[in-house]
Amino acid sequence: MDAITLQKTPTFSTDNFDNIADILTDDGIILYPTDTIWGLGCDATNPVAVERVYNLKQRDRSKPFVLLVDGIEMLKAYVEALHPRLETLMMYHTRPMTVIYDQAKNLPENAVGPGGSVAIRVAHDPFCQQLIQAVGKPLVATSANISNEPFPSIFGEISSQVIQGVDYVARHRRTDKAPKEPSVIVKYDGKGELVFLRG
Repeated sequence: MDAITLQKTPTFSTDNFDNIADILTDDGIILYPTDTIWGLGCDATNPVAVERVYNLKQRDRSKPFVLLVDGIEMLKAYVEALHPRLETLMMYHTRPMTVIYDQAKNLPENAVGPGGSVAIRVAHDPFCQQLIQAVGKPLVATSANISNEPFPSIFGEISSQVIQGVDYVARHRRTDKAPKEPSVIVKYDGKGELVFLRG
């Protein structure tokens, strides 16, 4: 399963992906609709940008962010090993699913967890797919809220402090009224069994 192949490539005329990519390449952070809830994002391989997201969220550095990739090939570039059943699981699981991997690679220290673990989700959402492909790097995808405050289920719930703290606010999905939920989080244990950490 490589980057998701779309039957018809949608256009998002209100957002210029080249412009967003330039912002992200220049240490920028963005506010965007992920494949789940609205999130704060940056180039996950850029330690300066990752640090900016930590500062905006006022988040403990021991709690790393979820990252988004566009497919299995990009995923392989940032984790040491994939469970052999992972591709099948991703193919048939209907909800967005974040997987925790024991060992990251090619990522800055502040983008991975204690011991080198990393949480990554393959994004199936067309907007996220095109955004990741425009940047060519995995993106941070952390909820668009200050730490310990409720996550926003729609754009209208995002605080002005968060909005004013980013370099770009995506226009796509701003008017959606249907609330969104965070992803499922899973991990394979030492016996190779799948454990659901958040259902």
